[in-house]
This record gives sequence, C-alpha cells and structure tokens, in this order.
Amino acid sequence: MTRNILKVIIIFLIGAVGGIFANQIFWPYFVERPLFLEYNLEQNPIYITETKKITIQENIALQNAIEKVENSVIGIRTKTKKGKDIQGSGLIVASDGLIVTLAEIAPEDSSLSIWLKGSKQEISDAKVLKRDIKNNLAFIKIEKAHLKTVDFADFEKIKLGQRVFLVGIIFQQEKGKKSPITTVTNIVNQGIIKYFNQDLIYTNIFEKTTLAGSPLFDIEGRVLGINLIDKQGKIQTIPCSKIREFIGF
Repeated sequence: MTRNILKVIIIFLIGAVGGIFANQIFWPYFVERPLFLEYNLEQNPIYITETKKITIQENIALQNAIEKVENSVIGIRTKTKKGKDIQGSGLIVASDGLIVTLAEIAPEDSSLSIWLKGSKQEISDAKVLKRDIKNNLAFIKIEKAHLKTVDFADFEKIKLGQRVFLVGIIFQQEKGKKSPITTVTNIVNQGIIKYFNQDLIYTNIFEKTTLAGSPLFDIEGRVLGINLIDKQGKIQTIPCSKIREFIGF
C-alpha cells in the first residue's frame, strides 16, 4: 500500500516537473524558431484604447471672455439738479449708440455723460429715450457708431451654480499739468449663481455701489443681465429676458 502511494507521488512530481519544463523552456524555445514564427504562436492579443484627456483651463476661458466683452461696457456719470454725482456702468446693446443701464443711474432732470473704455473724454450728448421705474431700467442713446456689442444669453438655459462674472467701470482722476483728468478703467469680479427667478438673478458676488448698472456675463461672454447692488453690497441681476423686453429686441 505504501509503495503504491509513493509511486503515485513520484509520478505526480515527475508530471509536474515535466509540465513546468515544457511550458517554460521547451515550448518557448520552439516557438522562437524560424519554422514557427510565421504562425505567431503564443502572442498575446493587443488591445488599443485611445484616451483623450481634455483639460479646461478656466482662468484662460475667463480671460478670453473678458477680452470679448470689455469694450461693450461703458461708464456713466450723472449730475442731478441738487448737485448729486452718480456713477455707474451700462451696456452697449446696439452698435449705433444704444445703451441700457439702471433707471436709478439716469434719473429725470439730470445731466448725463457717457465714457467709453480707455477714453479721456466724455460724450455729453447722451439722451434718455425711456425709463422703466418699476423694473429700474433706462434706455440711452449717444451719437456714436461702430460700437462693440455682445449677445444676450438664453434665460431658459441659466443654471444654478453657473460661473458668472461682471465687468464694470470705475472713474479715476489723473493729475494733469493744469487740472485733473478723468479716465475710466474696467473692473472685473466673478462668482456663481446662487438662485434665480423671473425677476432677479442672485449671485455670491459682493461689490461697491459704484458698479451698479454693470452687466453680468456667463463664461462664454453672453449677457445675463444688468446688476443691482443692495445695501450689503450683494450683486443681484435684472435678467436678460426683462432687458430684451424693455429695449424691444
């Protein structure tokens, strides 16, 4: 009985050693011979997977969008009869000098001047075509042609958490040889849409009241609306749907 078991073990060991030898030495040796090469024996299948990795550089996208829209933003200075000086921004909506801004920036019985980006000279012939006190919008005309405009966004496609930015105008005083010279400079801020409805878009952006009337854009440079600034400095935006209804296009 013991001899039979020992024979079985010896046979098993011999078979195992033979299998290892054939698999690791004998068979590889022969498949590498010229006779077998044409049959491509023992070649593992090759799987080709094409992987494309696209990295969106948001900072570059934002910079490109700013460059696209910055010349469509104008500065507004208003002097009321009581001597109050109001500063704000507006948006060029037609290349022949049509501008939309907040009614609070262009009140009745006030003198209005418009400043284009980089300009050191005001346009003083601005006329208010109409006001909507309820929705706080004003439509202005200046005698200027070939101005830069941008497209409006589709209000129905606005999303929560969407990345947005504003471009506004700040007024600066440069010391000239005889008297101070006023120049205008663009200022930018960015954030996201927290929530919105048909009347207002609410963002997480905070700004100074001098940027009232500045436009809000999506990351592709389309106009989402015109900005209001509350007492806490929060940016709230009159949506593009209301603006288009107001100006008629």
